[in-house]
Amino acid sequence: MFEILWVFFSLIFLIILHEFGHFFFAKLFKVKVEEFGIFLPPPIFKKKIGETVYSLNAIPFGAFVKIFGETERKKEEGSFYNLSILKRAWIVLGGCLSFWILAMVFYFFLLQIGIPVAVEDEKEILNPIVKIVQIKENSPAFFANLKAGDEILEIDGTKIEKVSQVQKIVREKAGEKISIKIKRGKEIFKTEIVPRKNFPEGEGPLGIALVKTGMEKYPFFLALYKAPLLTLENSVAILKGYFEFFKKLLQKEKVEGASLMGPVGVTHLMWQISQMGFNYYLNFLALLSLYLAIFNLLPIPALDGGKLLFLGIEALKKKPVSQKTEETITTFFFFLLILLAIFATLGDIKRIFLK
Repeated sequence: MFEILWVFFSLIFLIILHEFGHFFFAKLFKVKVEEFGIFLPPPIFKKKIGETVYSLNAIPFGAFVKIFGETERKKEEGSFYNLSILKRAWIVLGGCLSFWILAMVFYFFLLQIGIPVAVEDEKEILNPIVKIVQIKENSPAFFANLKAGDEILEIDGTKIEKVSQVQKIVREKAGEKISIKIKRGKEIFKTEIVPRKNFPEGEGPLGIALVKTGMEKYPFFLALYKAPLLTLENSVAILKGYFEFFKKLLQKEKVEGASLMGPVGVTHLMWQISQMGFNYYLNFLALLSLYLAIFNLLPIPALDGGKLLFLGIEALKKKPVSQKTEETITTFFFFLLILLAIFATLGDIKRIFLK
């Protein structure tokens, strides 16, 4: 129950933070913010401070910011459209920038208390863990109901801290029954399994792929230096991932459900990782923040990146795209994104609940 609440409030926090980013830059450039709302209407509580109404609403998900003149394109004092293109772009960028800043803060904190990393087998590291990252179908591990993400704690009473330990034991005991102690989330259990003597190339006696992970710590000033670099490095990796995804779509290649994770899949993954411990969960939240930042910046109408695209066209043409055209294109892509979310959610349900 505690982990479910953690996941719920984490998602709410990320959404509120995104809207606060837009709110902050609007206030910075003296644009009138008509309302900043936590959750979705109908309202439970409202209070006007200055020119802005702050509201707490009944539907416990999401947040919103209503900026004066953003939809009506009013050219008057305090209006969004009364600003230069550059200042409007900063307001649009505000939500994504808040995600990047959050990720950097999380990484800075994690680098000091211990950030989860995958390492070479012989490297000494804090709290070493040998984790299953892949299970081959119809393998001994598959039939023993082992899962990706499981931690191998012991084999026949021997504490496991290296991948090579597992490989050595299963080779020596091929054809014999062995007892494996597994940690899955907060659950610890034992299972018996018989490693194969003969197996397909590249699969091994158990049919699993393993990785050694642990925690790395850095002093304050080194963490201060490394946090922005880690944020940049992971952002580039995510951008490459999005590029590959859209490349597959354009080439009409099959897109696996796992590579297109919807809200259900993300929530389920957050719940799984929350059971692994605070450091792992915070690391995932930093990564999720970067995913959301970059996704929102994709030049797709209905996303922040789409708004930036229209501002770019306005800068080049010296006049804005007509309001009707922008609204029509945005609505079309909004429904496309809804369809994509439905497709991803169906994949999530099939993968998680109907497997």
